[in-house]
Amino acid sequence: MSGFPEGFVWGAATAAYQIEGATDVDGRGPSIWDRFTHTPGRVSNGETGDVACDHYHRYREDVALMAQLGLDAYRFSVSWPRILPDGTGRVNEAGLDFYDRLVDELLAHGISPHLTLYHWDLPQALENAGGWPARSTAEAFAEYAGVVVARLGDRVRHVATVNEPYVVSDHGYRLGSHAPGRTDPQAALAAAHHLLVAHGLAVQALRAAAPQVATGIVLNFHPAHPATRHVLDQEAAMLAHDQVNRWFLDPLAGRDYPEDAVRAWGWGREEVLDGDLELIAAPIDFLGVNYYCRHVVRSPLLPPLEVELEGELTEMGWEVYPDGLVEVLEFVASRTGTLPLYVTENGAAYPVDGDPTRDPERVSFLHRHFAAARTALERGVPLRGYFVWSLLDNFEWAHGYGHRFGIVHVDFDTLERRVRDSGRFLAAVARDGLPPL
Repeated sequence: MSGFPEGFVWGAATAAYQIEGATDVDGRGPSIWDRFTHTPGRVSNGETGDVACDHYHRYREDVALMAQLGLDAYRFSVSWPRILPDGTGRVNEAGLDFYDRLVDELLAHGISPHLTLYHWDLPQALENAGGWPARSTAEAFAEYAGVVVARLGDRVRHVATVNEPYVVSDHGYRLGSHAPGRTDPQAALAAAHHLLVAHGLAVQALRAAAPQVATGIVLNFHPAHPATRHVLDQEAAMLAHDQVNRWFLDPLAGRDYPEDAVRAWGWGREEVLDGDLELIAAPIDFLGVNYYCRHVVRSPLLPPLEVELEGELTEMGWEVYPDGLVEVLEFVASRTGTLPLYVTENGAAYPVDGDPTRDPERVSFLHRHFAAARTALERGVPLRGYFVWSLLDNFEWAHGYGHRFGIVHVDFDTLERRVRDSGRFLAAVARDGLPPL
């Protein structure tokens, strides 16, 4: 009934700024998201992550919920400004102490910690010095990585360097919809390269400080499908595929940046120094795949077309398209071979209607995507685990608190947690296997 191999990992995921709160306690420095959310007009309803789910103070309660659900693993991120308030230099021991406590609490409940070093909360001091478009930020990241793994590497066995470098560079530096809110296409390209350099330097630091730790990176993928069979739509879809799906994966796999996308972006590659591509392509131990939906692409050279999507939409307006998960897993495996893969994020936001613990749409969404993961396994993809996004309703970046992804409902007035049906479904799958659709 299950179709998942022995030892397959079932877990849930979060990110530091989205759940921790406690942004000004125990020596934490400001991040770009603190600055961004406190800038009028940047976030829906002027909301911030100042309190969020207050996981910083309620982590024991949250770990107990994971244990109640029988989860094997928890994917979380470390707040860089909580560890190095200025981005480099002085280490804030109180910040490391928090993650010490969290890791110990997880292990005491039999839950494996899967740590992500960077989930978008760059110290503001580093942004002031140039941010990700500056190579010095990549060098600072390696310092930070070494500090974290020196403290936690004796207990944490899986560390991802960067989460979704595409979103960091594109939304943060090209579109300006995410922190730091810059709209400079050339800065975005520089940021994209330096995020990969940061990954490569961090892998070196992690290998040196804790060679026993499995090290990887997390990328987001969207199948890019042409809106029609017109050759221009097909070309536009291929370019979108190159700019999103191949831009980061190909250099990691030793293939260089996709040339058509380089030309389309108008990138002169000034940031690429001798040895960078070898650094970026250094062997890793796993790769995380984040998947939510596909993109249907219309050529800008053709008349606008209102695209009819096949399935239902989530509250985010994203199409529910489970087949796309199979597609991206097979694509990634075509580049990475036998490298272990994890679905590190997959989930959906739905409005609360009546009892907030009843979420049949999310249960159906997860059921179909779990089945898609099983199909990928049957086709030979070396998938090792699946992390649902997200454990908790949380601060959803520029959307504020208006969109809820949690398998656990959070009342943002009282901070009470209540497990949803989707959480119970995940627990049942982890325990008993996947029932028929």
